[in-house]
Amino acid sequence: MYYNSIIETIGDTPLVKLNNVTRGIKGTVLVKVEYFNPGNSMKDRMALKMIEDAEKEGILKPGGTIIEGTSGNTGMGLALVAIAKGYKCIFTLADKQSQEKIDILRAMGAEVIVCPTNVPPEDPRSYYSVAKKLNKETPNSFYPNQYDNLSNTAAHYETTGPEIWEQTEGKITHYAAGVGTGGSMCGTTKFLKEQNPGIISVGIDTYGSVFKKYKETGVFDEDEVYPYLTEGIGEDILPKNVDFSLIDHFVKVTDKDGAIMTRKLARGEGLFIGWSCGAAVHGALEYARENLKEDDVMVIILPDHGTRYLAKVYNDNWMKDHGFIESREFATAHDIIRHKNGTDKLFTVDIATKVGDVVQMLNKEGIDQVPIVKENNFVGSVSTSKLLEKLIEQPGIKEQQVEEVMDQPIPFVALDNTLDVLSSMINKDNKAVLVRDDLHEVHIITQHDILRAMTN
Repeated sequence: MYYNSIIETIGDTPLVKLNNVTRGIKGTVLVKVEYFNPGNSMKDRMALKMIEDAEKEGILKPGGTIIEGTSGNTGMGLALVAIAKGYKCIFTLADKQSQEKIDILRAMGAEVIVCPTNVPPEDPRSYYSVAKKLNKETPNSFYPNQYDNLSNTAAHYETTGPEIWEQTEGKITHYAAGVGTGGSMCGTTKFLKEQNPGIISVGIDTYGSVFKKYKETGVFDEDEVYPYLTEGIGEDILPKNVDFSLIDHFVKVTDKDGAIMTRKLARGEGLFIGWSCGAAVHGALEYARENLKEDDVMVIILPDHGTRYLAKVYNDNWMKDHGFIESREFATAHDIIRHKNGTDKLFTVDIATKVGDVVQMLNKEGIDQVPIVKENNFVGSVSTSKLLEKLIEQPGIKEQQVEEVMDQPIPFVALDNTLDVLSSMINKDNKAVLVRDDLHEVHIITQHDILRAMTN
């Protein structure tokens, strides 16, 4: 058996179980390894679909030119299709994209135009605007527009979704993916939810992108938009391929945490993948730690290959220059817990405990805050400062149950969250975080623990 051209090999990528980075997580976590596609990314799927649909509609004619704004991977997929079908290619990229991506596209015969990152989408210098302008000026050209071309979503509805359903024998309970153009997230989710409406979809976003806040509030907040480094996820626009009704939850991931997880997957799982893959896994596992049950099956899509990032996340000097490699001893929440050597016993009080008894316990143990539990669930918290204020105003509350005066629960964080993430969560109203270790025991990390870790 042989294939008539390279584009016939697109799809049918494998599912692989994660073993080392998922310690302490209930359920099964699988990744769909899209670098097995000929262009080493999942974008091959939608590149082929967009071109074939354009041909059927008569938009793209023989000898034409494909012009697209891309972060690199879509360009690679389009370049492969163009070679197989006899088209020319012109691609616009933002200058934050890796040099490897630019070099690969040029090696495939494409013309590449690099545009500034730190400009709004409507700016004539943006890679969106430049691609549109070239399309208008170039005879017999086609602008696929992966952001708004619904063939993008259709490609994953027709291929990725059915593959995952078949490969998991219908046992998938959670699907997680980075959200950029929205095609792989929404096309795959649409198919899976049609098979089982109970499947939960988790979209991974990045800081500097509008998606998470828009999903939660319906507000497009321009203050959420600022430059970030992770390639391929997040946006400062709302692509038509992003159907927010299909995405149940969003998790934001920092550039740093995504980069560190990318390297962990290479060394710990043998998966030499791209930066957005690491971000997707980090965010998905953060969700999984608190939500997955023993019988659950989560599938995370890994969009591309590590060869695109040799000069970035796989380069120690680049990582150090950007502060992504920690030189200090305490790099993560796991490190802080490990170096405390069991001295961080977590005290809790039941929701029915009287306020006076809580005050006595705080004084006896020399602590200034404590989580409130109800049937082993963390439902609130109290601190000495807040209790003191309330006791001065209403001395009689010491006979009331602590439920009447408790504040919001202390937030949980992932075991591998780095110091910059931990410190960002500490403020005047929230002086600690909770974390579950590999044995599911809960530990508390206070602002003093973080300060000590930062100064060591």
